[in-house]
Amino acid sequence: MKRYLYLPLVLATLLLAGCGGHDFTPKPAAYLRIDLPEKHYAVYDTTALPFRFECAGDCEVVWKRDNRGEKWIDLYYPKLRGVVYLSYKAIDGVDAMRAQIDTAYKFLSMHFDHSSGIDERQYVDPVHHVYATTNRLTGTHVASTCQFWATDSSSHFLRGSLYLDYTPNNDSLAPVIAYLQSDIDRLIETLQWK
Repeated sequence: MKRYLYLPLVLATLLLAGCGGHDFTPKPAAYLRIDLPEKHYAVYDTTALPFRFECAGDCEVVWKRDNRGEKWIDLYYPKLRGVVYLSYKAIDGVDAMRAQIDTAYKFLSMHFDHSSGIDERQYVDPVHHVYATTNRLTGTHVASTCQFWATDSSSHFLRGSLYLDYTPNNDSLAPVIAYLQSDIDRLIETLQWK
């Protein structure tokens, strides 16, 4: 009977010896390190599109819809889990352009509830007839941090939006967002209508 008394006593001693005398300090919250690919660009030019532009070499161009007068393509970044959705529409005149701009602002307004601010920038290239507006949205939980549109003001309209395949926490994703927004800037700066 004495042997049965020793087993609980030994287990209790080991438990108390293992728990005592150690200071526990919790580790601070941290974010994963994100390694961004080195930038290199290539001209994306195909007869299926009425425009050409430069895009990052590490993005994949995925065609969604190819109708007459309407094209939907995605610039997918598999390493960063990001995508720039592009939709192109052929337009006929100023009224059609205004309707497309109104639609672009409606899509943009869907993100206002989660946004803490919007930085709207204009881009004008009269040589290539490219007139663009980019809207960069700030806020921790904004789903699309960059939306833009570009036109020649008479027959072409291109709209784009950036999305990441992460739960929105844009503070930790700031390097990825900045990386992809610079690619969008490059796309607009090199855009040429055919």
